Amino acid sequence: MWTRIGDPEAPPGSQGWDQGWEPGLVGRERETEELRELLAGCRVVTVTGAAGVGKSRLAATVVAATGDGPWRHLVPVRRHGSGAGDHGSLASAVAAALDGTRPGREPADATTVAAELPSGALLFLDDVDPVHGECVGLVQRLLMTVPDVRVLVTSRRALGLGDEHVLRLAPLATEAPFPDGGTAPAVELFVERARAVTPGACADEADLDAAARVCGLLEGVPLAVELAAAQTVCRPVGELAALLERDQGWLNSPRPVLRRHRSLREAVGASYVLCDREERIVWARASILPGTFAEGTGGFVCGGNGVEPRDVAGCLAQLAACGVLEPLGDPGGVHEPRYRMTRAARDFGLERLREAGEFPVAAERRKSHCRRMAAVIENLWHTGNQDQAVRFLLGEHDNLTATVRHAVEEPEHVEAALEIVLGLWFWWTVHDRAEEGRELLLRLLPLCPDESRSAVRVQWLAAWLGAASDPSTARALLGRAWPAAVLAGDDAAVGRIAYVEGVLALHRDDPRAAAGHFQEAAATIPDHALGGPSPAVGEAALALAQADFAPAAARLSARRALARVGIRDDAWATLVARYARAEADRRLGRTASAWRRARRALDSLDPVLPVPRGHAALRRLLADLETGAPLRPAAARHALADARPEGAGLPVAERAGDALDAVPVSRSGPAGPA
Repeated sequence: MWTRIGDPEAPPGSQGWDQGWEPGLVGRERETEELRELLAGCRVVTVTGAAGVGKSRLAATVVAATGDGPWRHLVPVRRHGSGAGDHGSLASAVAAALDGTRPGREPADATTVAAELPSGALLFLDDVDPVHGECVGLVQRLLMTVPDVRVLVTSRRALGLGDEHVLRLAPLATEAPFPDGGTAPAVELFVERARAVTPGACADEADLDAAARVCGLLEGVPLAVELAAAQTVCRPVGELAALLERDQGWLNSPRPVLRRHRSLREAVGASYVLCDREERIVWARASILPGTFAEGTGGFVCGGNGVEPRDVAGCLAQLAACGVLEPLGDPGGVHEPRYRMTRAARDFGLERLREAGEFPVAAERRKSHCRRMAAVIENLWHTGNQDQAVRFLLGEHDNLTATVRHAVEEPEHVEAALEIVLGLWFWWTVHDRAEEGRELLLRLLPLCPDESRSAVRVQWLAAWLGAASDPSTARALLGRAWPAAVLAGDDAAVGRIAYVEGVLALHRDDPRAAAGHFQEAAATIPDHALGGPSPAVGEAALALAQADFAPAAARLSARRALARVGIRDDAWATLVARYARAEADRRLGRTASAWRRARRALDSLDPVLPVPRGHAALRRLLADLETGAPLRPAAARHALADARPEGAGLPVAERAGDALDAVPVSRSGPAGPA
């Protein structure tokens, strides 16, 4: 049903442009100014965005605040109702708005509207998705026959006209704009709306932290944030966050801003109704992927049984156009397009997937994809492309984790899940995701028989990941793994068990014992053995352990590690060996040499990727060299076994609060003589 603004029989909250839109906008200052400029200089402006992002509210607020603007007449028409068939002719609605009658009384067409539209008019067509094709034709005809007409449209996708200027609304930011203070726009909206219904809400720091968590879970979608804020009447913010982490579709309000937005599920469902059959199927199947995914992955997971694989790319593009999927990177670039489904759309799609009985098939395809990706990532790590391996892993992390967690409920998926977790050993260890990796392994370990091929690898990796937090369990796991590895003649496993024993010795502050274990690891692990640290890592760790009690020997061990064949393909082994040599130089009094080596090792790291273990120790060493601080004991533990500073495993851009990054590190070397 189409409604002329000001209609006495219109639904509550739609009477006039200065009513029905309160409370006002939050966090849309830039978009408001941009829309004003577009309306002043362009004939056709379309405000697009996903469901609930605030397209109608922004457009109506700007029109109301602008008054007459550069136009002499305003003709606003808004749709009410949520179904694709719940509408009449758009042209008839516009004609009715022009003569003040009820919509639908007399059928009209584009010619009638063009003849009756007054000169200098702004035609505001709100929520035209159900009549997208008719809207395109009507607007195109008006542009050709009414020279001074302006058209403002709100829609989930652009009209596609040559004269059209598109303002695409993104969700509100959930992070503060500046690291040193301020409130994120989404959090500001939540707090304002919560206090409107519950005076005094979000008064303490704990509630504000929970509000930030709520907004992050809701991805900053204004409708979802407002519906969540309304729930503070009946439940604390902390409880609300826990509920939203499990599901979001239940969010609703008895007093919606717009009738079609009574709940988050209905807002998302309105997009689903407008999709064709193949797009709905692809939507449901793609919802099995919680993280980002490439177009090719979408074709593998979503194709077949009613959808030709070659048609999946077009369906993904259409879903991105209407805001169900978020395109990532440069959609027109040389790289394969990547997408991410919004949380609300994914929850809705998973409901449809289960209703269709296709969840097991989709989960099986996700498992096959993730198994293949984990093998590719591990191979990249071991063949000298470690930065690329981390980039691939970051793109697939959520999908890989979801596959592993699902395996606990589906025993037939356990073998694949173990391959994934074991193949990503470097992510859990080198990049300090020990707690995450250990939690996954300990959930899978009871499902892995001791006689299985993976059991020994699971045990030594779980021991390594728990060396700091639970050394007694780590020793017990190694006690089970070592006899099995020896009986199987698995030199790689024997050597890696020795390496973990060395890490445990470092936690006991026993560098001499650690050195013996690392020496055994370096001598036992075969070259190019997949699935764990290389022999070069063992030799570099030996040098670090020796630095505390035999710096001259440590320097020689580090040189041997750096002289190994293929060492340049192992960026982490190179980093550890360089740090060991710098630490040994420092303890031998070669301060300038130590500084240069540490500086070179630090500069070799990619500033965009998560930093590896050893980064914090390098920065600490540089700071000590420049300030003349006394020698620190247990240098090896700083690089291989220490708990990392909070946030140090995040990309550099996200570690603004890291105390080590706050330490100024010079590029000119330490002051004074070497």
